[in-house]
Amino acid sequence: MRVLVTGGAGYIGSHMVKLLLDGGAKVTVLDDLSTGHADAVRGGKFVRGDIGDFHSTKELLRQDGIEAVIHFAASSLVAESVANPQKYQAHNVDGTAALLRAMREAAVEKIVFSSTAAVYGEPQRLPIDEAHPTRPLNPYGASKLAVERMLAEFCAAYGLSAAVLRYFNAAGAAPGSGLGERHDPETHLIPLVLRAAAKNSSVSIFGNDYPTRDGTCVRDYIHVSDLCVAHLRALEWLAGGGKCDAFNLGNGEGATVLEVIEAARRVTGRDIKSLSSARRAGDPASLVADAAKARRVLGWQPAHPGIETIVRDAWDFEQRTAP
Repeated sequence: MRVLVTGGAGYIGSHMVKLLLDGGAKVTVLDDLSTGHADAVRGGKFVRGDIGDFHSTKELLRQDGIEAVIHFAASSLVAESVANPQKYQAHNVDGTAALLRAMREAAVEKIVFSSTAAVYGEPQRLPIDEAHPTRPLNPYGASKLAVERMLAEFCAAYGLSAAVLRYFNAAGAAPGSGLGERHDPETHLIPLVLRAAAKNSSVSIFGNDYPTRDGTCVRDYIHVSDLCVAHLRALEWLAGGGKCDAFNLGNGEGATVLEVIEAARRVTGRDIKSLSSARRAGDPASLVADAAKARRVLGWQPAHPGIETIVRDAWDFEQRTAP
């Protein structure tokens, strides 16, 4: 299959490109490198460009004979989305609208979309299944939900086939790949904890009075390699006649902030200092996925569910890339 991966120079996108290439797919990567890294693209064809450039994207789809799109390209910082919602409308919603228009004109009818658990907002029940109300708390989550609705409309009106994958907390790294989290600024807990271990510094804990087993937030961490396999299963589902549906991706078990720090202590053998800070606005106490639908429909099963495995693989990347 000939696949266009938008945002393929980013954290999850670069892992996806590697998996596709390892499986024999023909891959084209489209990335503007605003947050991605060209050296993370380990093969295929790389094009530096913007999904919002309709004419260039349409020609790229036609010239490369693209049969399906995996769409990662997006702005994804919650705090930034609150401060600059216009950027999230332009990049995430308007950019995807231009991509879908280009796909229509190039007769590309299959797309796997990188969505997020942020579309759900404050949980009304746990674990969260796909029927949970969607009430995002920030412009980032709202922009992803707007794209989901756009995809559903394109499916109904134009015969598009779309798999929407709602991630919980992506983490880890493919062992030995040299690929991992390289965000600037880094906002994700596991790399922040591991960098504190590497530098003998401290990590902040935002809130220790939540109604959880140790007072800190619970999150469902999913290994990036398992996420990528889910995208592959979604492509296969679309190729087999799947039409338009949304799937949660998570392990169904959460780890608290303190449990992540303790796992990092075991993996690194280092005493990681922590500082307690006030809660951050909009942080739910617990976010845990019900991913039974992805298991049932896509035939997907996480192979790396343990938090210690996820932390160990992330630590391997940190050590390999440390200056």
